Amino acid sequence: MKKKKQGYFAIAIIVLFLCGLVTYQKYDLLDTLNQNQKQLDKLVTEKEALLKAKDEIGDYEAYVQTKKYIEEVAREKLGLVYKDEIIFQAEDEK
Repeated sequence: MKKKKQGYFAIAIIVLFLCGLVTYQKYDLLDTLNQNQKQLDKLVTEKEALLKAKDEIGDYEAYVQTKKYIEEVAREKLGLVYKDEIIFQAEDEK
């Protein structure tokens, strides 16, 4: 009878140990899940920002191919003017 009680006690200890191990694994997995969710949220936000930047670059790319942009660059950087345009320059004060 004493051996039978010792066997039940040993089984109870093993079952409690396994329950503790499963509980620990559960909380460890929940922590990993929370970390992964935070990383996913961060990556989704970054993706949205990159898509917005991509759209802006696409808009700018379309703009730089327009005649208006080419004219602006020619005026600002190259100093070009139309044939019938009169240029006024301010005199430097001495």
